[in-house]
This record gives sequence, C-alpha cells and structure tokens, in this order.
Amino acid sequence: MDDADSLVQQANNINVARQLRDRFPHPYTRANASAFLKAATSAPEPSNLAIEVDGQAIGAIGYVPGLDVERYSAEIGYWLGESYWGRGIGTEALVLVTAHVFDALNMLRLFALPFADNAGSIRVLEKAGYVREAILRSSSVKYGQPRNQLLYARVNDAWRGVSP
Repeated sequence: MDDADSLVQQANNINVARQLRDRFPHPYTRANASAFLKAATSAPEPSNLAIEVDGQAIGAIGYVPGLDVERYSAEIGYWLGESYWGRGIGTEALVLVTAHVFDALNMLRLFALPFADNAGSIRVLEKAGYVREAILRSSSVKYGQPRNQLLYARVNDAWRGVSP
C-alpha cells in the first residue's frame, strides 16, 4: 500500500491512459491506486506486479490467464509513467515476467494487444522476443474513436506439456 502515492503520480497522465484499456481510469486517483494495490496483494498467486525504480512504483505489469482450451495461454499488459519511457525499463520488466510465467506457471503462450499506433509498446514487445501475428482492424474503441490493435505473442519453447 506504500506504493499508492507514486502510482498516482505516474498513472494520472492522459498520455498513459490513452494507450490502455478503459478499466485504467483517468483521472487516476489515490482511491484507484489503493483498490488496485488491494486486489494485487490479496491474490494467492500475484498476477499484477509493480514496476519499481529506486524504491518507487513507476508502473505495473500483469497477466490474465485464459480459460478452458486457452488455459495455457495468457494476455500480458504493462504500463510505465511517461517520464520513464524509452529507458528499457518496460522491456526488462516484460522479459522478467515472461520468464517467470513460462517457468513457474508452465504457460505455453503469452500475448499482448497494443494499439497499432503505440510505437513504444510495440518496441518493448519486439525487444522482449514477441512476434507480431496479426493486425486487428477497428477492434477497439478508445475515447469514442475506433482503433486498430496488433496481436503480438511469444511461445514457450520449453513448455513442459499438460500435467497428468
């Protein structure tokens, strides 16, 4: 819960919010940060993690496992405060969390759906070894405007198969 103030400082930025799903609010308040942190810290297997620099939360990264036949696949997403863009921090976080999810949770595939005009996020994904699989034309609406998304994925070459 000590990260709430730094999360608000980084997250309450329209340039961050415009590249994320609508469930990421703008303006981003201390109540939003507290609710996020409470949910993130109460999960038995945390799937949302703070990205920290010098002891300050400057963003977050998380994954949502699929269900049924997609149970070995998960969507991954992340954000950073604008003042930390372009420093390799997002790439490092994505590489580390990808390795954890593949190794510890035996996920077969991770995928992300960045907006097609989000060059920074696309760079992060590509540097972390994710491959573009598709363009999803007018697949989303953000702030009333249709937007294209790209489908990026990384497959776990060391997948251990289905447990008996």
